[in-house]
Amino acid sequence: MIVLGIDPGSVVCGYGVVRKDGAKLHFIEYGVIEAKKKTVDFNLRLKEIYSRLSAVVDRNKPDIAVFEQTFFSNNVQSLIKLSHARSAAMLAVLMKDVEIAEYSAREVKKAVTGRGAAGKEQVQYMVKNLLGIEEDHKFYDATDALAVAICHILKSNIPTKSSKSWADYIKQNPDKVIK
Repeated sequence: MIVLGIDPGSVVCGYGVVRKDGAKLHFIEYGVIEAKKKTVDFNLRLKEIYSRLSAVVDRNKPDIAVFEQTFFSNNVQSLIKLSHARSAAMLAVLMKDVEIAEYSAREVKKAVTGRGAAGKEQVQYMVKNLLGIEEDHKFYDATDALAVAICHILKSNIPTKSSKSWADYIKQNPDKVIK
């Protein structure tokens, strides 16, 4: 299974692609779209996010795209811009017929570090360890996106050839089932 994690933003949008093989996780690619560096025109930034994420989807053919949910802060203008950027990113994957899932920042942090209030440095450290990444990325948005992908993999309980289903357990342990 291939999972595309996205940490949306109108200034910097992080993305990360993780493949699950059995119980092993492998990172395929990760990075950021520095939309504001490309142009100050907000509409053109949305176009940049859309086209760059479309290319990531074309290259990697993910089974699902996973987004970090938007949280509300006091700055309404920032929330509106973030919502637009998030929509451009969602449209990029939806136009390629890729399914979408979402997790809160707290869920992602807890899944990756064991603490829902973990800092960005802790998330980056755990993501690098889980995926065997040696370099430090300039932006936390890239490792945050990988964390979102890892969270989905850990929470989705995707069956593997080596895992057993609940039905298999019941068949093998009828004496432990209360009827």
